[in-house]
Amino acid sequence: MLRYAVIFLIVAIIAAVFGFGGIAAEAAWIARILFYVFLILLVVSLVLGKKVFPK
Repeated sequence: MLRYAVIFLIVAIIAAVFGFGGIAAEAAWIARILFYVFLILLVVSLVLGKKVFPK
């Protein structure tokens, strides 16, 4: 998941450098959404992991 966010971020940066504003904006939007989904899944897995394996 984080890999896809980084890939779309790189695509957005490259598209912005070459002047493709629309493509850059869409790729940056997708990267942002994937990054937030990754963070949410990370937090959920940490919380559930502590409930499944208590010390």
